Amino acid sequence: MSKYADRLIEYINTHPEFIQPVSRKNEMMNNFLLPGLQDLCVSRTSFKWGIPVDFDDKHVVYVWLDALTNYITGIGYDAEGNSTDQYKKLWPADLHLIGKDIVRFHTIYWPIFLMALDEPLPKQVFGHPWLLQGGEKMSKSRGNVIYADDLIGLFGVDAVRYFVLHEMPYENDGTITWDLVVERFNSELANIMGNLVNRTISMSNKYFGGIVTSTGAVEDVDADLKAVATAARDKVAAKMDEMKVADAIGEVFTLFRRCNKYIDETEPWVLAKDEAKKDRLSEVMYNLTESITIGANLLAPFMPETAEKILAQLNAEKRDYDSLNVYGGYASGTKVIDKPQILFARQDLAEVMTKVEEIQAAQRAEYERENGITEEVAEPVIDIEKKAEIEYDDFAKLQFRVGKIIKCEEVPKSKKLLCSQVQIGSEVKQIVSGIKQHYSAEEMVGKKVLVLTNLKPATLAGVLSEGMLLCAEDAEGNLALMTPEKDMPAGAEVC
Repeated sequence: MSKYADRLIEYINTHPEFIQPVSRKNEMMNNFLLPGLQDLCVSRTSFKWGIPVDFDDKHVVYVWLDALTNYITGIGYDAEGNSTDQYKKLWPADLHLIGKDIVRFHTIYWPIFLMALDEPLPKQVFGHPWLLQGGEKMSKSRGNVIYADDLIGLFGVDAVRYFVLHEMPYENDGTITWDLVVERFNSELANIMGNLVNRTISMSNKYFGGIVTSTGAVEDVDADLKAVATAARDKVAAKMDEMKVADAIGEVFTLFRRCNKYIDETEPWVLAKDEAKKDRLSEVMYNLTESITIGANLLAPFMPETAEKILAQLNAEKRDYDSLNVYGGYASGTKVIDKPQILFARQDLAEVMTKVEEIQAAQRAEYERENGITEEVAEPVIDIEKKAEIEYDDFAKLQFRVGKIIKCEEVPKSKKLLCSQVQIGSEVKQIVSGIKQHYSAEEMVGKKVLVLTNLKPATLAGVLSEGMLLCAEDAEGNLALMTPEKDMPAGAEVC
């Protein structure tokens, strides 16, 4: 790995688009590359599954190594120079879209593998954030896991698509809760979009028997609506080019909001009372129908079923993407559906939460069945020898803080020790821990841990240790690092 570090650093510096968002690039550069990239052991002796090492039967190659190479071997790469036409066509990939927790594998290890093979690197790697359940840890035992199938069962697949895309920010983690889904469903899907389509079709039927006609009775207020409608395509495309999907779908709803405002501005119900303004009313209905048609076409990649339903109710054709910046494509004289169909019926939060309670109860029951838990069988309890009581002043002498492990290595000639570099606020402490049999050095990197920071430094196996990582131990001697339940910043004090 170290052999290619300088080359990779130069590549990242000369290709600023390679790692996105920029925060992911900074993390890789500052935490791994610039401090000095360490060589990587790709075999293990602690388990047997994996690819056997032919010169040492105690070692197997760890699975993620060949998992990465699948990107090219799966499309026909051949190390002997006989790669397929498909490989030559498809590689390098335009984009690797991955979770932020595996950015290091895709922006450091994978590029170096490719450099060693003298193959081109993917053009961009985007590490997307996570969607977290509002501050509460999800587990089947608690029955609070939010599964996509359950969401779809209550709200429909397109509503779930909308929520996930809308709530997933460009860089930071998003939040999902049942009440937030209901809020978005009602305020945006049912009201802003669904009600707009319903009102437009209803007024077209009420005033013109469903026939939508452009009469040319234009007024100044029309110009802004048309400008928003014709500009939406390029705004959506620009956001997608930057991988800002939430902002892209937001541009479509900006158009729908402008349509609702247009109804308030033109007041079709007032125009309908004056026979002399019939042509003007017809033009207003045409502008609404045309703008909604453009919006539905732009919505199709995000909510395909909903877009199809809107176009069907308007009796509008699906348009070529390149034409969506041109106004007036809706055929004058077209008849909309006689009775509008509700796209998204408003949800009652209390009724939804009643169903959620049933879902959560089923989750808990399934967990208990899978783990053989009955009412008579309690969770195992571990008794240990109690230590002498201490005064609060004794406890107050200990300082516990949240740390982030930015680097970790095995301690040479030790079967138990790992040496971690732990970022705690603005400083970095070196901490040696006897957890090698429970965690690999690679999986330690990036973890948030709880640290005893004012422990007197000591030397373990010839390596200085400046603190202690807190762990729990069960009856079998298995260790688990203590981690903050919420995503707390490195340096936060434990109190």
